[in-house]
Amino acid sequence: MIGRVLAADFLKIRRTLAWFLVLLGPVGVVGLQAVNFGLRYDYLTKQYANDLWYGLLSNIQFLAAPALLLGMTLLTSMIAGYEHQRNSWKQLLALPVSRFSVFTSKLLLVLILLLVSCLLLAAGSVLLGFLLGFGMNVPVMHVLRISLFPLLAGIPILSIQLWLSVAVRNQAIPLTAGILGTVLSLFSIRLPDWFLWKWPLLVNEAGRPELNVWLGIATGIVVFLIGLTHFTRQDVN
Repeated sequence: MIGRVLAADFLKIRRTLAWFLVLLGPVGVVGLQAVNFGLRYDYLTKQYANDLWYGLLSNIQFLAAPALLLGMTLLTSMIAGYEHQRNSWKQLLALPVSRFSVFTSKLLLVLILLLVSCLLLAAGSVLLGFLLGFGMNVPVMHVLRISLFPLLAGIPILSIQLWLSVAVRNQAIPLTAGILGTVLSLFSIRLPDWFLWKWPLLVNEAGRPELNVWLGIATGIVVFLIGLTHFTRQDVN
């Protein structure tokens, strides 16, 4: 049943800018780093002379995390807002599908879109490294880590944004919350490890990025279940 609802949701986003946002995120991040390294090539290559790929990927990671959080905010609001604007929640829930399937489909839809965006980021990062002349010895695992780990660590934030976007008709509220969280993430390195918006940066006192991933998955499941419970009991317009 979830598969059919998900297929219908994919058809709906053809009328939105969702795929444009999926492409814009990685292109923007890689493009900004291309300008950064292009303008300061000599300085940055000297600074990261011991490991040019690490220097490039660390700079990309710094921009990728807030871009991902902003993408979560915009995509969840866009997808839920589509239903709100057309007053189609009652019509949708009147169909022979469960609320579990409807809510889960929305989450899976955004996860798939963000996964595509993360894979494009990985490909763009490798391409930029080649163009900058950093050699063929690509640290594939590091590329995948900075591209995919922030998404997994950010699942609780995605669940919160989806919950807010579905529960609140006025999308200014989830958008404001998401943008505020994105801005705070830029300064979150000095904040405690329990701060959710710090997790996609893959930074913690233990120095173990994978810890953020496991915490993100576990906490994301809990937040998703809370949001699902609220959705199943909520009257929708």
